[in-house]
Amino acid sequence: MPFSIKSIIACGCLTAIALCMAACSPKRIPPMTVSDLMEDRVALDGVLMKCNQNPAKARTDSDCMNARIAIERLASKDAPAVEAKRAAEFERSREQLRSTQEKQRQEQAAKTPKVDVYRLPVVPVEPAPPKDAQSPIVGKVNP
Repeated sequence: MPFSIKSIIACGCLTAIALCMAACSPKRIPPMTVSDLMEDRVALDGVLMKCNQNPAKARTDSDCMNARIAIERLASKDAPAVEAKRAAEFERSREQLRSTQEKQRQEQAAKTPKVDVYRLPVVPVEPAPPKDAQSPIVGKVNP
């Protein structure tokens, strides 16, 4: 047998050390999913802060990509609510403007006296001359 007991023990020790090193090394934490980041806003902020500190690594890091997707989805989810709020505020301000304009119209109408056309005095009107009547022409000489 070409292997001695010392070489077998040395190989066993090296194997044991390699196994211990592999067992003691920290396991890689899987990247957070987009739905996890959307639910946990604190974690989302932390991932975004980490990505902003190292932009070169952030382009390829799956956590940073998932965080960007989560931000876009949250923004698109909030957009209809914001739009509805803006529309409601616009309608409220438009209604307020209409009411102030209506008050101004009523005040203006109250200031001007109303004219009743049926109670106005009758004024005689000269009848228009008939169209076939000849009007004297100036500058024409009679023969």
